[in-house]
Amino acid sequence: MKAINKNIKFYILIFTAFFAASCKKDFLNVESPSQVPAESVWKDPATAQAFVNDIYNGLGNGGFSEQMLASVSDEALFTHPTRGIDLVNNATINPSTLGWVDDTWAYKQMYNRIRACNITIEKITSGDNGLSSQSLKDQLLGEAYFLRAYYYQQLLRYYGAVPLITKVYVLDDNYNVKRNTYEECVNFIVKDCDEASRLLTGKTLDKGRTTATAALALKSRVLIYAASDLHDRAKLTAKITGIAAQKLDFLSYASGNQSDRYRLAQAAADAVMKLGTGYKLNLTAPVSVADGQLNYKSIAMGGASKAPGIDATAASELIFARYFIIQNNIKHAQQNGPNGYHNWAGNTPIGLLVDDYEMKDGSKFSWANAVQKANPYQNRDPRFYATVLYDGAGWKPRDKASGNVDPANQIQTGIYDLIDNGSRIDFKGLDTRGSSIENWNGSWTGYYYHKFIDPDPTIVDASMSQNVPWPFFRYTEAVFNFIEASIELGELSKATEWLNKIRFRAGMPAVTATDQDGLRQMYRHERRIEMAYEEQRYHDTRRWLIANETLGRKVTYIKVTGKFKAGKTMSAPYHYDPTVYDYTYSPVEENAQENRSWNDKLYFRPFSRDEVNKNNLLEQNPGY
Repeated sequence: MKAINKNIKFYILIFTAFFAASCKKDFLNVESPSQVPAESVWKDPATAQAFVNDIYNGLGNGGFSEQMLASVSDEALFTHPTRGIDLVNNATINPSTLGWVDDTWAYKQMYNRIRACNITIEKITSGDNGLSSQSLKDQLLGEAYFLRAYYYQQLLRYYGAVPLITKVYVLDDNYNVKRNTYEECVNFIVKDCDEASRLLTGKTLDKGRTTATAALALKSRVLIYAASDLHDRAKLTAKITGIAAQKLDFLSYASGNQSDRYRLAQAAADAVMKLGTGYKLNLTAPVSVADGQLNYKSIAMGGASKAPGIDATAASELIFARYFIIQNNIKHAQQNGPNGYHNWAGNTPIGLLVDDYEMKDGSKFSWANAVQKANPYQNRDPRFYATVLYDGAGWKPRDKASGNVDPANQIQTGIYDLIDNGSRIDFKGLDTRGSSIENWNGSWTGYYYHKFIDPDPTIVDASMSQNVPWPFFRYTEAVFNFIEASIELGELSKATEWLNKIRFRAGMPAVTATDQDGLRQMYRHERRIEMAYEEQRYHDTRRWLIANETLGRKVTYIKVTGKFKAGKTMSAPYHYDPTVYDYTYSPVEENAQENRSWNDKLYFRPFSRDEVNKNNLLEQNPGY
């Protein structure tokens, strides 16, 4: 089992902490000045803290990897092929060819971090340490329990049940370990969350560290997942046939009642909600469209943006986040921004997501509606304008080095009539794959990502960093968990009340559904829109057993053209102007970049062939 480090002599590279902890300059000291032996780590508070600090690195950049989880869902398309995401979306992955695997949920990486958690727990609970402060020991122990629970949760929601390792293995141990049951994994994670919450209650930790509330938020997520249809045996086997009986325990509950599990999930979400207020969730009527858009932008910025109008107090929405204030090499905006700004257009929104944004009156958008088709980006849910950059949308000033190519500072994803040297030409927008600026990085879909890119006009995304935090857990997720459990328990008035609060904050009207299934569908839509690009959709559609209806759909793009109105012309530089142009918007299905399909085996990731070979008790998931 490669995930478990067999080295008895364990070293960690914590030069800074070690230097701070010791001022001795004994040149006869034969120990490396940049390494601390394992037996010395737990004798000093600074090095013990540094050891636990390193465990947090398993969180990576949160969801801000170059390839985002959104691009293996019906939210986005990854622009650059041959990176493995296409293999996942084409349903061709297998134990030998895993496709894209991110370090924040990869099997080996998670177990390496779990091992570090186990070392921490063992050293502190056994008394084999030199720490005198009980408060510090409780803090480090609480952090270790939370992080172990989080990493096991990552494994559980991608792979189903995994082996639960709680000991620190040594060289001559037997590394063959069976998978636990799904129920055992859930119970174990919940227990770790409860213990973390107990130990961290009343403690104020540095920004970016876990808290008691974060532990309860993780518990809430794990329990709403556990209550879902994917893990209810009757619903799982009704949807997916042919799963071997001995493997069902790895994926679902063998006994018990789904309603009881929803009751536990509801209580866990309620516990989180009672510990905070979130951001502007006390409204009794919708805010204005402008305020709804600003509220959503402010939440996405997490208190880190200095852009005009952004409300820094929206950071109250964050329960646990990854901050990059010191890590100036994080360039998430460069990885995803428009190519016409010298960015890479990484994870671009697809038409399937854009089309799901309602009209601002709460009605559904439809290409069959002639008025809506003529102006598809007008009068939409305010959150749309804070999530997606579309043709004609205002954005930042362009690079002056490119010349005076776009004084209007607008996104250009179409092909437009333009007068050049006295002749009409087809001008390919600056943010297209025919652009004069880095065309190879242009979006295929006709849209660009906006949500987590700081709108501060002084930040040049292609060359400067931003400090936007990644929201591992935010208050609204717990509210959604409460809503979902309440719907499934038939407590529709509770669900409606909180669903409306979320919509009111965004400037959207109250829901109109009154029956259980109608409210369920409204809730699922609302969660899709509110939590877009937050690593929710991929998991939600799987746990609701609707992935074949959502993730497996063919990708849709938008083609935009602008033709001169009769008697009207425009010379370079081009800018969006509906008084000069008749714009045509044509949604198209496009399979050249990715020919997406769904296979039920994708409800769970495969274990790599290497891991199965190293641990002959590790049973493979169905379909692989």
